[in-house]
Amino acid sequence: MSIHFELKKITTETLKKMKVSGEKISMLTAYDYSMAKLADEGGLEAILVGDSAANVMAGYESTLPITLDHMIYHAQSVVRAVKRALVIVDLPFGTYQSDPIQAYNSAVRIMKESGASAIKIEGGEEIKDSIKSILNSGIPVMGHLGLTPQSINKFGSFKLRAKELDEAEKLISDAKLLEKLGCFSIVLEKIPSDLAEKISRELSIPIIGIGAGNETDGQVLVIHDLLGMNKDFKPKFVRKYLNLHEEITEAVSQYVKDVKSKNFPNKEESF
Repeated sequence: MSIHFELKKITTETLKKMKVSGEKISMLTAYDYSMAKLADEGGLEAILVGDSAANVMAGYESTLPITLDHMIYHAQSVVRAVKRALVIVDLPFGTYQSDPIQAYNSAVRIMKESGASAIKIEGGEEIKDSIKSILNSGIPVMGHLGLTPQSINKFGSFKLRAKELDEAEKLISDAKLLEKLGCFSIVLEKIPSDLAEKISRELSIPIIGIGAGNETDGQVLVIHDLLGMNKDFKPKFVRKYLNLHEEITEAVSQYVKDVKSKNFPNKEESF
């Protein structure tokens, strides 16, 4: 059964109104034209051009190697496909952390060269000057707290974050700071559900969860995980709606057999 929705461009204000009304926000990643077109037609409110492209598109073990040029390329591909969803682009590692001017220049390049509607940035108090610099230029910013993959070498693993009181208190403080600075939304990744619920309740901006329970204002997943394209990646917080790994490999295997047996192309498929 298909979902019918109004073909009206989603904005940051749309997401804020959805929080007020209690309507949940749906967001997925996309990195290329074809997948973004399908995702947009499925009725999502937001599409994230994530730096997770480093993992699912390029095969890296972390998000750290992806460059600003790479992110702009992926963002351009997605924006060309999307008619309705809000397109948000990750600022990659090394383009904003220590220098507000570099952060501003990186965000401006993404916006000017891709036509995206917003950027996403990882961190709280430590990067507040970079966030201010971007927001002062009029670029909408989505924050990202909890498990922040760009800090994997600092954390040492992808385990659950903010289980201990001191880290939970800092996360709450950072979330409130991001709201005060002017971020339009925050992603909370892999934190306890009750903590995510508390933050969602106390902040007026939309909170999007990934591995953060179902009491946030919306959810985000990597689209390749949702579609079951990687059989070896099975985190607890991912629901696989399809098993494309099996379906695609079987289709390719059948194609190989048909080619070798001269079954493809047949007379109807030939000129």
